[in-house]
Amino acid sequence: MIRKVLLVVVVLLSLLLVAAAMQPDTFRVERSATINAPRPLVFAQVNDLHEWTAWSPWEKLDPNMSKTFSGPQTGKGASYAWKGNDDVGAGKMTITKSDAPSQVVLELAFLEPFESTSTTLFDFHETDSGTHVSWTMKGNNTFMGKIFCLFMDMDSMIGKDFEKGLATLKKVSESEAAQTPKITTKPEPVAVEAETNAEAEAVPAAD
Repeated sequence: MIRKVLLVVVVLLSLLLVAAAMQPDTFRVERSATINAPRPLVFAQVNDLHEWTAWSPWEKLDPNMSKTFSGPQTGKGASYAWKGNDDVGAGKMTITKSDAPSQVVLELAFLEPFESTSTTLFDFHETDSGTHVSWTMKGNNTFMGKIFCLFMDMDSMIGKDFEKGLATLKKVSESEAAQTPKITTKPEPVAVEAETNAEAEAVPAAD
């Protein structure tokens, strides 16, 4: 009887390993939103890792999470490391590319509960309605990641967090945009008139 049970366990494990091996070698998760705010303003919310506290979907999962910032205040080289409970784990993200106000690229390295590295991209495009933001995560599937994908839809799981984050980013950005006075430029007729008069004086009188 024990031998039969062990045989069944071995067969099930073998099937599990085969199924895991057949999972894709890479993954990609993407969500987007349109924010009624200027593109430079929305870009700044992502390009400064300190601002993530206001909109990141993972910030509220552990109020006691320890955070360490290093590198420049914003842009390429800025880094943010965290360590918290089982919901957030531990890891580090670093901005590897900052192309204002079009794109921010980050390297995302998880240390706990398991090690993995992926690339995160934020793309910003101007539209008639404001700023269209695309949030993408892509990377290679480790074998542990492939096993995980057998029981959990990664796109659905991470996608929900992206949707929450973008919704909060939209709220924060639009609120800040509403409080920022709009700068309008008006023509300066006096200066134009003075320039015209100067040109007229420079023309010699006809004989």
